[in-house]
Amino acid sequence: MKHPQMDDPDMPLEDLMSLWPETIAVFIRHNMLCVGCLIGPFHTVIDACAEYGLEVDAFYAELADSITASR
Repeated sequence: MKHPQMDDPDMPLEDLMSLWPETIAVFIRHNMLCVGCLIGPFHTVIDACAEYGLEVDAFYAELADSITASR
């Protein structure tokens, strides 16, 4: 079994936030309504960035920084 990767483009937002709860602050900082959204089990970071007009690589970098900062 492989370990989940934060930057897996197929990982649903619900899984991402469950595995790395510190990433929730990044979504909130961008005023994204993804936290607790009913679409969370189906949307990915790529979907959310498209919906909110955010650059995917920059957003992934913020998510990674939030995980690193919590260690």
